[in-house]
Amino acid sequence: MKTLFGHPDSGHAYKVRLFMCVAGIPHDYEQVDIFKPRDERPAIFRKYAVYGEVPLLLDGDRCYVQSNAILLHLANETGLWGGEHAKSLNDCAQWLFWEANKIGLCLPQLRARKRFGSDDALEAAFPWLSARYTHDINVLENTLSDGRHWITGSVLPTIADFSLCGYLFFADEADVQVPKHVAAWLKRIQGLDGWQHAYQLLAT
Repeated sequence: MKTLFGHPDSGHAYKVRLFMCVAGIPHDYEQVDIFKPRDERPAIFRKYAVYGEVPLLLDGDRCYVQSNAILLHLANETGLWGGEHAKSLNDCAQWLFWEANKIGLCLPQLRARKRFGSDDALEAAFPWLSARYTHDINVLENTLSDGRHWITGSVLPTIADFSLCGYLFFADEADVQVPKHVAAWLKRIQGLDGWQHAYQLLAT
C-alpha cells in the first residue's frame, strides 16, 4: 500500500497527490505540519524523509522523496501518463527537470513572500525571481500556443502536466500573471476527474 505525506501549502506535495487522485492510484494520505520544527514531525516521516521535506511516498518497502522523482516512479510503475515507452518518459523527464530549476524555483518563493513575508536579507533576490518567472511562464505560453492540449504534445495528460501545474494553481497568491494559453491548459487540468485545489485535496 502506498502512503503519501504532504501539506496543503506545498505545491510539490500537491502535484503528486493530484496526479495520484486523477490517475486513480490507491493510497493513504497523511498531513505533516511543515510549520513545526523538523524534529517535532512524526517519527515515521523523520525516518524516511531524507531531506526532511514533503512530499514523501512510502510504497511497500521503498520510500521516495522529491516530487518529480515520485512522479517518475509512478509513471514507470503504471506504464501510463508518460510511462508508456522510453521516448514518452524522456519527454516528460525533460520537463520535470526544467520545472525543478525554473517555475519550481521562482514561483514558490514569490508566493511565500506574499503569503508569509520574507527576511529583509532576501529582498534583493525578488526582482530576479520575478524576472525568472516572467521568462519561464513565457516558455510555457509559447509551447502551448501551437494548439496542443498537453505540454508534451501527447493525446492525454502526462506527469509533465502535473509537475508543471502544482504551484501555478497558487499564482494568485504570488501576485503573478498567467497568460491565456497557460490559463486554458490549467482549465483543462481542472476539468479532469479527481481534480481539487490543494487546500481541499491535501487538507485531510
